[in-house]
Amino acid sequence: MRKNLILILFAIVLFSCKSTSVVNTKLDNKKEVMLKGNWTITSINFPGSDYLKVNSFNLEDSNCFIGSNWSFISNNNKGEMSLNNPNTNCKSFSSPITWYVNKDGNFVLKIINNHKAKNVNSGYILKLDNVTETSFDLIDKINVAGQIKNITYTFQRK
Repeated sequence: MRKNLILILFAIVLFSCKSTSVVNTKLDNKKEVMLKGNWTITSINFPGSDYLKVNSFNLEDSNCFIGSNWSFISNNNKGEMSLNNPNTNCKSFSSPITWYVNKDGNFVLKIINNHKAKNVNSGYILKLDNVTETSFDLIDKINVAGQIKNITYTFQRK
């Protein structure tokens, strides 16, 4: 009996612990409303961008995202993104997305791509910066030669 009680207590402690890496889900509705609408990525900057390639969002080379179209709907945190760079090395891609901005200033993104949102277990956490009525930046972390550097996606309102 004592052994069972100890195992039960251990299981309760084990399953009740929360990870400290969990993303804050409290929403920043004011910033979300500012992002509502249609946007285009106009530039992508990171150290070594002249000679390094970065695979953005596990989809395509970062240069293929220049000119991509993004739509954000703030009342249901859905939208769509599409790659349409005429560069012959870039493939076309379009997908529904879910997104939100949390109180920590993070932009949390899921690319749905022919799945239900609840079945997509991975996504991206980017820092939202320089938000204005006509532009904003999303900043991701990348590994460049063993060092963590920022990659900045600059969005302009369409």
